[in-house]
Amino acid sequence: MYKNQLLKKGLEYAADYGSLFAAGTSLALSTVARPIAILAAPKTDKENKKLACAKSISSSTVGYLLMLAASIPVSRGIKRINKSPAKYLKPDTIKNLKEGGKALTDSKAYQFATQMFKLGLGFVIAAPKSILTCSFIPPVMNKVFKNESEPKNGKNISFKGGAKLNPLSKQMGQIIDKPFMQKMAEKYKDTNFAMHIAALTDSLTTLTFIHQTKKNKKIDEKRKKTLNYNAGISTGLSIAGGYIIDKALDKPTEKFIKKFSEANKDSAKLGKYVEGIKIAKPTLILGGIYYIIIPFISTFLADRVKTKNQQ
Repeated sequence: MYKNQLLKKGLEYAADYGSLFAAGTSLALSTVARPIAILAAPKTDKENKKLACAKSISSSTVGYLLMLAASIPVSRGIKRINKSPAKYLKPDTIKNLKEGGKALTDSKAYQFATQMFKLGLGFVIAAPKSILTCSFIPPVMNKVFKNESEPKNGKNISFKGGAKLNPLSKQMGQIIDKPFMQKMAEKYKDTNFAMHIAALTDSLTTLTFIHQTKKNKKIDEKRKKTLNYNAGISTGLSIAGGYIIDKALDKPTEKFIKKFSEANKDSAKLGKYVEGIKIAKPTLILGGIYYIIIPFISTFLADRVKTKNQQ
């Protein structure tokens, strides 16, 4: 298992494309697992279930496409810095971020600094993602639940990153060169920053979505409260449960990393794999909770809360 090539490729991908890895995980879970969990909720209004499913599908699809467009140039830019750090970073920066005899890319401080760009993309696109998600709910409802017999015309969407990424790498290098960035990297390199960024991103996404839903005239007024309660309950329970489970899995993860490192001690990409494990862990935990466990609970609770408020 520790030498499995598919696992290694997945970990490398998580390290290089953290936000896109999270968006891809969300897309896979939200289009299959989450709708099943929502539709399985007992004693819940059918239309509210359909609306929650439409929100799940539109949110993950919009999120993945936005992240695909944004993350590829950023990740390529970081890779350029990884390959030629002296070209983009000041000597003092490399000295400050490097740990002993380790390669710069294996340094926790450097990984923190570069992951701030990769994982931070999710936070940057949180608001536009929620605005688009809200606007996509009515058409998804019509296509998936009302006109299921109609043929669906798919369109191939492609994103082409610019060939010249040197300016982007330079800009990112200049930010990493800033003393405040290096101090922050040193201070927070051993924290669970991947989970913290995910929690902040989910919170901002949900708050923006709730605000946009209230303004959306194409969503049935009677359904808006339930949809917003569902989003708020899902996010709140997911973040709380995510931190609890993540903490409980700290020791098993450390054991896994130790055994994995021993099995792959001669690999030049070991540092990359370990970085990928740390990025993938909170993504998979939050994804499992948010898209499988919580929808079943939140759909049921949101319907109860809405009914109580109407009495």
